Amino acid sequence: MYRCILRGLKIEGSIDLSSCPRQQMMSDKKWSITTRSRPRRCIHSWISPATTDRRQPLTHFLAAQVMHQGAQSKSMSIARRKRLPSAFPVIDGALHPIQNHVFELNLQNSLVCQERYHKYKAQVLKGGGDNAVLRHTQRNKKLLVRDRLRRLLDDEDYLELGPFAGLGLPYGDIPSAGCLTGIGKINGLWCVFIANDATVKGGTAYPITVKKQLRAQDVAMQNRLPCVYLVDSGGAFLPLQSEIFPDKNQGGRTFYNEAVMSAMKIPQVAVVCGSCTAGGAYIPTMAEETVMVHGIGTIFLGGPPLVKAATGEEVTPEDLGGARLHAEVSGCVDHFAAVEQDAYEATRNIISTLNFQLPEEEEEAGRVEEPLHSAEGLLGLAPRSYNHSLDAKLIVSRLTDGSKFQEFKARYGATLLTGFGRIEGHLVGIVANNGELTYEASLKGCHFVTLCDQRDVPLVFLQNTAPQPSLTLSKDKAEANTNRLKAQGSMMSAVACASTPRITVVIGGCHGADSYAMCGRAFDPNFLFLWPNARVSLVAPGCSEALVHEESEATQLNKMLEEESGAFFSSGRLWDDGVILPRDTRKILSNCLKIIKQQDYQISKEKLRTPLLRL
Repeated sequence: MYRCILRGLKIEGSIDLSSCPRQQMMSDKKWSITTRSRPRRCIHSWISPATTDRRQPLTHFLAAQVMHQGAQSKSMSIARRKRLPSAFPVIDGALHPIQNHVFELNLQNSLVCQERYHKYKAQVLKGGGDNAVLRHTQRNKKLLVRDRLRRLLDDEDYLELGPFAGLGLPYGDIPSAGCLTGIGKINGLWCVFIANDATVKGGTAYPITVKKQLRAQDVAMQNRLPCVYLVDSGGAFLPLQSEIFPDKNQGGRTFYNEAVMSAMKIPQVAVVCGSCTAGGAYIPTMAEETVMVHGIGTIFLGGPPLVKAATGEEVTPEDLGGARLHAEVSGCVDHFAAVEQDAYEATRNIISTLNFQLPEEEEEAGRVEEPLHSAEGLLGLAPRSYNHSLDAKLIVSRLTDGSKFQEFKARYGATLLTGFGRIEGHLVGIVANNGELTYEASLKGCHFVTLCDQRDVPLVFLQNTAPQPSLTLSKDKAEANTNRLKAQGSMMSAVACASTPRITVVIGGCHGADSYAMCGRAFDPNFLFLWPNARVSLVAPGCSEALVHEESEATQLNKMLEEESGAFFSSGRLWDDGVILPRDTRKILSNCLKIIKQQDYQISKEKLRTPLLRL
């Protein structure tokens, strides 16, 4: 047995040298490898058992074999590794008799909000209406957008983003903003999808449509997720061109993001399954691979009517920019699909070529502990108002595995709940409002967020902030508020600078500056969801009397706040990633954590680029 020394590695195993050029020098074709540390330079030598002091250079074949086996052993160890056993205590999630009255009032309010949720959901599922659906399916011979997703994704258990976007806008209702976005599995890989719904205004892009597409691209970049575009759009809505075209975060940003995502080595695939006109033509041509459906897919800057107006020539859409032309002549598309079904099969095959190495399913996955309390109880824990809030531990006990929670600084700053728990096996740090964000609570939150960032533990914020700012009515109050502001500023800095993933769920109120410290939208969480009872505004309705002096002005302001602070008003303008039912919170959080973790399994990483030096 030969002993091999490779300076700078730490790999143990054996190598088959049957194809090595030096095999005639060796009587034994299996070598035992013992190496140390990480390689700084390639220095290889071998030692014969007969003459231990004799060293001769070894071919690069040996180094390649060692590195290959080292990578294999590393990936196997990742798949087999086992998490630390949980020793978290079980927290008391039982409802006490004194809390029943508040629970019942919250429950009644939640049932009303849930009914409103189902009403808007039904409206969104209708798309552009019955006539538009018939025209899309019968005349144009196309599949509906949700049918397309059923053929593309592994299952219907996907996370839809912004489903209520576009409802209640000044220029009318645009169901789902004219496009579906979300995250689903394709061949076992989580991917972002952006799919135009041509039944809504003919696939025309409104300002909210562009905003929704940009948000989906942001999610793909932040979590390094492959992105699939299902393009079927008639271009921008020209009467609102000033809100679509010129600014930084408007139409052109879509193409900028495509270029940046390619530089980040985030895969992008486009499926042209409908019209792709004017600026929309750049989406498939800038994607890394493009599939186009014959007969219904078209790509051109100007359509047949524009050609006739400019040159007098009559041309069909297929001859001007159909799948056959772009697959055989221009080369703009990479895959020709005779029918839509073939296009989605081709897309699934493309995704299977991506360089990801997913871990094997762990045996422990089937042994995740369910919470000791039913998720249906969250309906009564969703606060009707800030004054109807119950202990945040009751909510946490219905989200974490086995209702277990390791509280951090339990006796200090008790108006903020912080601690560690697991959600379907994922270790998370939980930060939940249990009252006002006081000076002590802010310092505690800053400490805990920094601790989670140091340990790379994802953060889950359960936000229910105070309905109005603390007023300064005396010298002592002014001093207390000053200290509070300093502490809140420290917590904001910790949240803003944390590199660990952050997920926010607004379970009650999202009001004022306190919402920033609790990782509101402005602080760029990976995902942000609202419960149907949530309120989003600078101050809550009914709290404006202290800010204005005249009663008529206060009445008018309260009416506006009542209308504009609702969860569906917020979601219609994409201030969040969607309204979710309380009972689905645990499952959605678990999916988000899985989605965020997938980037660890990508083999092809972003390349380091040499800085440009200007002389």
